[in-house]
Amino acid sequence: MPQDIPQDPQQRNRWLEDRLDDLDARIDALEAAEREGALGELGSVLPAGAGIMRDLLLAYAAHAGKPMPASEDLLEVQKAFVKGDPSLNAVRDNVRELVFYQNCLAGDRADALPPRPATMMVRTLRHVYLYLRTRCMQEDRLP
Repeated sequence: MPQDIPQDPQQRNRWLEDRLDDLDARIDALEAAEREGALGELGSVLPAGAGIMRDLLLAYAAHAGKPMPASEDLLEVQKAFVKGDPSLNAVRDNVRELVFYQNCLAGDRADALPPRPATMMVRTLRHVYLYLRTRCMQEDRLP
């Protein structure tokens, strides 16, 4: 567990809320860029999107005291994220979508991408954010 997570339950919940608020703002910025037609090509925004997805999983897991790898590999992080709680597999396909985008770009197969993949990435991030935030609320993890 990261050392900056307070042990006091109320402070711990505020810590999680602060992390989720930060991630919400990062997704808001991508959504604003998309609305303004300034999102850019997938290759330029996918690293930020993958980082947001990773940080969403890590914040939820850290609050739960779940051991997580210090890895940038989204599939490795997702595998550790669901360990011990199969219900968390609800985000699996969303993580795999971003990994698919990464693989398409790495393999020079942009032709295999869906239309407007950068927009789809932003929608996927918002979906996972809303799922995890709602789950935190249901589990009384937020102040």
